[in-house]
Amino acid sequence: MTDDQADSRPSPTRIANPEIRLEVQRAVAWVSVIGLAVLCVYISQSLLVIFGGLVFAALIDGGARLLGKVLPIGRGLRIGIVLLLSMLSLVWLFYFAGSQISQEAAQFPEIVRLQAVRTLAWLQSRGIAVDLQMVQNLAGQLMSGVSLVTRYIGGFVGGLTTLFLVLILGIYIALEPRLYERGMAWMLPRERRADYHVTITRMAETMRRLLAGRLVGMVFEGVLTYILLVVYGVPMAALLAILTGLLAFIPNVGAVVSGILMVLVGFSGGVDMGLYTIGVYVLVQVFDGYVVVPLIARKTVDLAPALVLAMQLIMGILFGILGLFLADPLMAMIKVILERRSERGEQREDGAASSAAAQANGA
Repeated sequence: MTDDQADSRPSPTRIANPEIRLEVQRAVAWVSVIGLAVLCVYISQSLLVIFGGLVFAALIDGGARLLGKVLPIGRGLRIGIVLLLSMLSLVWLFYFAGSQISQEAAQFPEIVRLQAVRTLAWLQSRGIAVDLQMVQNLAGQLMSGVSLVTRYIGGFVGGLTTLFLVLILGIYIALEPRLYERGMAWMLPRERRADYHVTITRMAETMRRLLAGRLVGMVFEGVLTYILLVVYGVPMAALLAILTGLLAFIPNVGAVVSGILMVLVGFSGGVDMGLYTIGVYVLVQVFDGYVVVPLIARKTVDLAPALVLAMQLIMGILFGILGLFLADPLMAMIKVILERRSERGEQREDGAASSAAAQANGA
């Protein structure tokens, strides 16, 4: 047998039967899909950190674009200015307000615990059956569950490491976003690249608008809360204002948590102060919901509150505080993908209808 004849023979691993070959291909496809799903679950924490970097990059990019409207300088310089201003804000927060806030933060947990006990005792005195021991056990179980969930981050040191990775990834991506966009497009088939660029552009724009709306709400709620609390002399006004501003980034859940903390601290100074803090909370939330949100709603992302809350519950259980913060942006990205998929389906249907109409007219 010559070499040419040997080379022309089929491979011993080739399946001659086309039906069996088709079934093997299907089995390989299913195994690949399952393996990919298992891999995603295994590296889900790393994927969430990468997504956090993308969110931070969108935040930097939005600030650089806003700065570009008043300063006609290079993109790199604008990003540097945004990062410098952010760093100076943190320095001011830690060094100029840090001593006061640290003292308040040290007293804050004890005040909240004491007021919670007083609230339960007041409910008992009004005939509402509340088992203090049951509440304490429930709180202990809740904290135990939270510790198990957040163990993936690795505690305080791991949390700082995660935050550092998010910041570094965000800076790298913000400096050269087109580089990573082209790299992802290169891995896709040629016929899918145009649609990919349209989708990724919309996702970036949606992310910037979402974060812009969140930042406006955070600043407004934090500043207004601080002013109203200081006017009445509510203790820990600065700490409560910072917590209110930070928690405003988390829709639904953040407002409830900040309101409970504010009211508990308010009642520590008496019934009048407690009622005043309730009024402050209602005023801030109502003004934010009926004035601030409508003003910026045209430039932000409209997400159904129930879907956002469900996403927050799922992400919070799976990934702790990091998942809770990133649930809203992730939901917005999923919405963009689904909307783009719907548009492609409508375009295909319109194209098929046009082709059918052209054929009917030609006939």
